Amino acid sequence: MDRDEGLTALDNIVTQFNTYEDFLDSQITTVDLYYLEDEGLARQLVELGYRGTGEVVKREDFEARKAAIEIARLAERTQKKTLTSAGKDLQDNFLKALAVREEDNRNGKVSTVIFIRDRNSHGQEVSGYIDYAHRLKIEDFEVYFSEKRRLLPKPTDMSFYNWNSHIAVWNSTPNYQVIADNPEGLLFKYKRDRKILNVDPKASPGDNSTRTPIQTELYIQAVIFDHISRRKT
Repeated sequence: MDRDEGLTALDNIVTQFNTYEDFLDSQITTVDLYYLEDEGLARQLVELGYRGTGEVVKREDFEARKAAIEIARLAERTQKKTLTSAGKDLQDNFLKALAVREEDNRNGKVSTVIFIRDRNSHGQEVSGYIDYAHRLKIEDFEVYFSEKRRLLPKPTDMSFYNWNSHIAVWNSTPNYQVIADNPEGLLFKYKRDRKILNVDPKASPGDNSTRTPIQTELYIQAVIFDHISRRKT
């Protein structure tokens, strides 16, 4: 039996029985109990491989695999809970696009940069680039997916520009280094693989990156850039 088959067999056992003692009891026959007259001794003989009707499974292997399966189950449940878009009846294309990308941005498979241009609560036109993965970590997106608030660029985002006051701000994030002094326009360097993301609509977005304009009723303009890191970890 190879390693994968062994793990599959062990998984079947640990999911079938709550405790190692329950597994041992399942291997004991009425004949064993008749001759041994001691359930504890019968369990010991099964554990040592001298008695039993199936595979020999060590206690430490059973308990280690049981713990690993439980950890994986809890991790999966936690991951599902952290997806704030889950279960939402999203109508707008922009929110749908964010929901599709939420899990991959949380686990680092994809890094998404969001460009938004619209008017703020004061009626001023603002625009900017948002590091989606970073905002997911520091902010509760429940209010956005439930449409209680609109996602807008902030002066603390990767870039922010107020078209009325002409205030322009750039900030590097844990994921991106902002290159604001480039003569051809704003660039973002993804820190994990050091690839450049070019947000100029007339240029290619760069290696392993895509640019997707979003038709939305929520904003004047919305564009999503997706970057997939090829760096091996």
